[in-house]
Amino acid sequence: MSEQEKAITPSADLDDVMRKYDKESNIRVWTGWRHIVISVLQALFSVYCIYMTLFSTALPEVRLSLFLGFITLAGYLVFPARRKHVRPNYMPWYDMCLAVIGSACFLYHAMNALSIIKMMGRIGPLQITIGIIGLLCLTELCRRCVGVPILVVATALLIYTFYNKLSFGMPFGVALRDVVNTLFYSPSGVIGTPVNVCFTYIVLFIIFGAFLERTGIAGFFIAFANRVAGRSSGGPAKVAVISSALCGMVSGSSVGNTVTTGAITIPMMKKTGYKPEFAGAVEAAASTGGQIMPPIMGAAAFLMAEYMGLPYTKVALKAIIPALLYFTGIFIAVHLEAKALKLKGVSSLDLPSWSYLAKNCYLVLSLGLLIWLVSTGARTMAFSAAVSIIAAFAVGFIHHFFTEFALHRQDKFTKTAKTSICESGINAFDALVAGSKGAITVAVACAIAGVIAGCITTTGLASILINAIVRLAGNATVIGLILTMFCCIVLGMGVPTTANYCIMASTCAPILIQLGFPAVAAHFFVFYFGIVADITPPVALAAFAGSAIAKANPMKTGLNATKLAIAAFIVPYIFAYQPVLLLENMTGSGWSIFMQTLLIVISAMLGLFGVGAALNGHLFKHINPFVRILFAAGGLLMIMPGLKTDAIGLAIIAAMVTVQAMRKSPKQA
Repeated sequence: MSEQEKAITPSADLDDVMRKYDKESNIRVWTGWRHIVISVLQALFSVYCIYMTLFSTALPEVRLSLFLGFITLAGYLVFPARRKHVRPNYMPWYDMCLAVIGSACFLYHAMNALSIIKMMGRIGPLQITIGIIGLLCLTELCRRCVGVPILVVATALLIYTFYNKLSFGMPFGVALRDVVNTLFYSPSGVIGTPVNVCFTYIVLFIIFGAFLERTGIAGFFIAFANRVAGRSSGGPAKVAVISSALCGMVSGSSVGNTVTTGAITIPMMKKTGYKPEFAGAVEAAASTGGQIMPPIMGAAAFLMAEYMGLPYTKVALKAIIPALLYFTGIFIAVHLEAKALKLKGVSSLDLPSWSYLAKNCYLVLSLGLLIWLVSTGARTMAFSAAVSIIAAFAVGFIHHFFTEFALHRQDKFTKTAKTSICESGINAFDALVAGSKGAITVAVACAIAGVIAGCITTTGLASILINAIVRLAGNATVIGLILTMFCCIVLGMGVPTTANYCIMASTCAPILIQLGFPAVAAHFFVFYFGIVADITPPVALAAFAGSAIAKANPMKTGLNATKLAIAAFIVPYIFAYQPVLLLENMTGSGWSIFMQTLLIVISAMLGLFGVGAALNGHLFKHINPFVRILFAAGGLLMIMPGLKTDAIGLAIIAAMVTVQAMRKSPKQA
């Protein structure tokens, strides 16, 4: 048995870890006929989403309200009120009532959408009551499947919205009518842009991700990463970085990716010699980075395209260089730690062979097809996702057929084919069910993000925040960036990727645009700092999940993850001042643009090396505090835009590396 296979047994109960740190994993347990009925309903819901996205021409108010109605019903069937309710075939009567009443409120809107539109905001007591009940049911479902942090933000903004309206002398009844109409019935609330993008694009890609997962592609990615980096010093940690980047871009969940790939990589890192808190931190930092990894970017790329008014392909292209710098920063930190601990890699006998990878490279065909279809722009993204789902099913069938044929060569071709078809059909059904479950959390989070955006729009709070930060920053735009960074980290704590970006795009991105930064740089800046909330204490859910698997101190793991992901705290400042990293504001010919970009990337990478050496405290030997300060200063100078700062920074780093190399002991030479 290979080291990789031995490491598959996790060092902690993964189900318990997921339930503790990932709200999506606290789900009801259904058995017997109930399990069959509910699974069929969930699979049909996924099919319904695919059909409606491709063929429906109904009003947005109808499509989105129907979508949220089914999401509410499915959500209460899946998520219990408390963990103690997670027992076979148990659903309290009040949950049944909430499921029926909540979904009925949205269905009422869908059935009466045209008449409500004609009311032009002058809704009556019946519509107000239905809207309030629908919002309350949605809020309770959000508490169960997403968490409390996003509700705290939404509640605070809702209170401010009422305060704002009442302070102008508006009667409470009128204020209540306006708020309910805006948040429940209008495209500025729960059926706003986030839910529209979720229904149109994200749900299909969640279903595609579920199909892709069942093809065995995650195992292929891990095997590929092992083959590429497993033998090098501290190989398992580098494997974790590569595999988590590849798996994380389609998972859409930092915590889910940390637990899934961490079950294999974290025990391997510990066995190699890494400390538990470092092993958990590597996996958490890399898994969180998967959310910024193009082309999928955890499904947030589609939202970014909608908010910025750019084609999806341009968003994915602009994300390449920042993502490269992020993972380079982690890779450097991992390598320096391995050298400091004098760690070795995995034995070549325990690594997958190139022939194994060549035989199984067809597993990436469906993902490649998706990227090709979307990049060509010949068809819509919905059509591209639907075709890719079919391709993933076909790839899954081929994988099962080859596996069955290898295990049972004595069987006839027809028998092997029948077995493979049955297994592929079961996997397809499971993928549709999993896609439905995954859509619940994202859709609910997007709906609440719509509430937040609606409150901000109604009250003009965005302008108030913008003016306040602009006044505080004055002419020092870096102060505005720092203040925005803290806002993003606080608002992003415990919030899923997609809803996270929706909140940031509504609240924080306009601040940076007002300060004079390009819109693309502003949106990427807030997206990055919203994402790193998953590894930034005190609410570092991905880091805490990694610590549970590694059996390490959660806070130490969070601090290590923050240190490893230092690039995520630096790179956004680079592209804020140098949008060329995002392929923006480039001048000159093609060759000139290429050279500009290349120089900035090289400078940034060398700067990240200097900062990484300063944080790690070891290069060829232990680095004393004064030299660490010089390394950090040189690294930051190289990261700052400008030829002068680059030259000074390079001179400092080169001098420190030379001194370190000359002082290393003969044994190290």
